[in-house]
Amino acid sequence: MADSPQNVTDMFKAFGERLKVPSLDMTKIMEHHQKNLEAMAKSWQAMAGGAGEVAQKQRAILEAAMKDMAEMAQSYRPGGSPQDVMAKQAEFAKKAMEAAIANTRDITELVQKSSTEAFRIVQDRMKESYEEIRATVEKKP
Repeated sequence: MADSPQNVTDMFKAFGERLKVPSLDMTKIMEHHQKNLEAMAKSWQAMAGGAGEVAQKQRAILEAAMKDMAEMAQSYRPGGSPQDVMAKQAEFAKKAMEAAIANTRDITELVQKSSTEAFRIVQDRMKESYEEIRATVEKKP
């Protein structure tokens, strides 16, 4: 009569023992993946926070632009010399260009800040993960 059938898990366990494959600590593996997921969540939160800051800045830019346009419309007085009209238009264009440059710089800084923070979180977790793996491997005989 043939030997009783072995279940698949026992077969792989026996195979691993014959090959001297180290056993896996599933608790540690799950903890490792949990830390990875937590780091990703923190990274996403940093990006979302940055996106919120960018949206607030864009709203402030729009409000300031609308205010400037309203002030320009209120201060507009038809007539006057063509030189005066050109000077007012040039002043408004200069002010608008300076605001656009400053606003672009501010938004770029906000995006860079949130991206840097998100990347740092992931990078720190990768370093920590590497150290965990190295410590586990070094403990094995």
